[in-house]
Amino acid sequence: MVVVTLQRQKCIGCNYCVELAPEQFQMSKKDGKSVLLHSTDKKGFFTLKSQDYAIFETCDRASKACPVKIISVKHI
Repeated sequence: MVVVTLQRQKCIGCNYCVELAPEQFQMSKKDGKSVLLHSTDKKGFFTLKSQDYAIFETCDRASKACPVKIISVKHI
């Protein structure tokens, strides 16, 4: 299982995550911050759990490119 977590409140809206992993991220038109698609929110941490290991590589690239380091990706 791949677990992707986004701390959305700290997002600065740079758009790198959307460019590198457009299937998992998009920018909000309301506030210009990143949205982790199909995630659940728990106290400001948006988490996506997926059985699709194909998303690991793109989300990991997005995590490494994020200038404020608010994306974490792990497989368990």
